[in-house]
Amino acid sequence: MTETHTNPCLSCGACCSTFRVSFYWTEAEPAAGGCVPPELTEKLNDFRAVMKGTNRPEPRCVALQGEVGDFTSCAIYENRPSPCREFLMALDDPEPDSACDRVRERWGLPRLKPLDPSKRG
Repeated sequence: MTETHTNPCLSCGACCSTFRVSFYWTEAEPAAGGCVPPELTEKLNDFRAVMKGTNRPEPRCVALQGEVGDFTSCAIYENRPSPCREFLMALDDPEPDSACDRVRERWGLPRLKPLDPSKRG
């Protein structure tokens, strides 16, 4: 019998519905070598752009497909901006109280790794 392991991000989406995704504007500028689809971004200031939907009180990235806590995916995964590429899933994050686990808890999802009781506030 073979056990199948699924990437936890495919049943989460919490980070995509929690954080403002801002990045240097050239990431969405094809002439500058950017790969993020410019039509999915908004200008934040002269130097930064944001993914549409993430610069509001209840953020949700326009590229997130599915519902948080259910099957999710990123419509532009191969062309996602640097903050998304750099965000660590809890299992890959050396921090005991990772940002991933904190936003999972905020959405009522279980942590991916147990938190040492001495680290709780």
